[in-house]
Amino acid sequence: MSGRFSLIDEPWVLVLTDDGMTDEVSLLDLFRRATRIREIVGDVPTQGFAILRVALAVLARAVDGPQDAESWERLWTSGGPPVDRIEAYLDEHRERFDLFHPGTPFFQVAGLHTAKSEVFGLARLIADVPAGHLYFTTRAGRGLARISAAEAARWLVHVHAFDPSGIKSGAVGDPRVKDGKGYPIGTGAAGALGGLSVDGGDLWRTLLLNTVPLDHPGLQRDRRDRPAWEAEPAGPSEADDVAARPYGPLDLFTWQSRRVLLAAGPDGVTGVVVANGDRLTPQNRHRQEPMSAWRRSEPQQKKLGLPVVYMPREHVPGRAVWRGLNALLPLVAPRGKADGGQPFVTAAVVEWAAEALQATARVALRTTGVVYGTQNASVEDMLDDRLVVPVAVLSDEHPALAQAAIDAVDSTEAAVRAVGYLAQNLARAAGGREPKLLDGVRDEAQRQAYTALDGPYRAWLAGLDAEFDPLVQRERWHREAAALVRQVGAQLVESAGPDAWVGREVALGSGSRHVSTAEADGQFRRAVDQALPTTLTTTEESAA
Repeated sequence: MSGRFSLIDEPWVLVLTDDGMTDEVSLLDLFRRATRIREIVGDVPTQGFAILRVALAVLARAVDGPQDAESWERLWTSGGPPVDRIEAYLDEHRERFDLFHPGTPFFQVAGLHTAKSEVFGLARLIADVPAGHLYFTTRAGRGLARISAAEAARWLVHVHAFDPSGIKSGAVGDPRVKDGKGYPIGTGAAGALGGLSVDGGDLWRTLLLNTVPLDHPGLQRDRRDRPAWEAEPAGPSEADDVAARPYGPLDLFTWQSRRVLLAAGPDGVTGVVVANGDRLTPQNRHRQEPMSAWRRSEPQQKKLGLPVVYMPREHVPGRAVWRGLNALLPLVAPRGKADGGQPFVTAAVVEWAAEALQATARVALRTTGVVYGTQNASVEDMLDDRLVVPVAVLSDEHPALAQAAIDAVDSTEAAVRAVGYLAQNLARAAGGREPKLLDGVRDEAQRQAYTALDGPYRAWLAGLDAEFDPLVQRERWHREAAALVRQVGAQLVESAGPDAWVGREVALGSGSRHVSTAEADGQFRRAVDQALPTTLTTTEESAA
């Protein structure tokens, strides 16, 4: 490999094109081809999210904002990116986008070293290699011994965003180092987020939908807000001004959570040094970080002695995004009332999409995140989901439609709980008593119910229309959901053994009662009817 690798000119960003093919493109070509690219994909979903944030920072600086809604609208109707302005901006900062620049390597610290001048294996850079479990990965041999400069660049962006916490290499010149070690400062900048982006169908529209104008009241920006490549090059220690930061979204999009130096050989990158960088706390960043929903935290309020503290609303493993719909909708989680202590605050990018787009449009909300292990010191799982939502549901102009979508989630969850109770009662009727057994059959039954409901709810939500009565549309969902839930219940009843049909007296609370398959099934049916009522007439339904 040569001594230079320009991220502006060399292909390194993995993308999915409009013909369904994957490709590698340079940073400049990412914008040149943005209308023909569906999305940035990455080697793992979180990598795509991290690189999207870098692209957003480039766009924001190249177009100087945009300053207001009118400027944003001109970009939206222009048909494509202003490539000349983007190219001029990148040329202005060309040296800072060189992966192997001798003085200012991209997202790295020139000369970074430990007291023993160690260089470590690529497992410290690559997130799909489980920490301490090199045998539990498809990467082996050459896959961990050497990677291309392009792949190294992708993982470099990712390590600043999602690197686990834990002990890091002790960089010479960092006063925080003790006994040659860098002690934990937390995950990468995006690791604490419930990452959320708005997918516009092609990359250009996605970039714009995640670019909130400078004058929007939902975000606060300091005049010093700028991406890392416009700031002074980092040294081995924490930045001098870190206590006053972050200055705004661009600072957060390119936050230097680690101090890194890649070790490059003739055929690729063979090693890395990863040390602690700038620490970032997640509390009350909702006015600066636009790509996460937020929740009010009473424990943090007590800990910090503050009246209101918001924390990122992290994604829950195994929980589909639609089940947390209430925290995403501006109706329920308005950003303008955040300082008044609302329980949830939606992401600024969601609020902006609701304001900028026509109510008849539809967008996909994409959730991305990492599940960390004990003390956030390892990556256990990565989460990636997307939900197509009518803009009318996001807009405050149609509150009844948004409420219907939320009520449908609540009703569905109540029906799924009924499935869980049915499974437990059938187990009790067959003689099951152990709490672990009862919890297990409940959880498995609810998992089956959510699996059956997942696709249909997504389709129903995507089809909501502000032109029709929200209550009628909600009733249609109740009918469909009730039928699906009853099917799951029927399968549970059918699989119950003969002992369950006979039943038995079981202890419940301070008393006891007889439980059998027939009794459990009757209770289940009544619970589903209560959770998913259907009260409108056929005439009212057909009018929608």
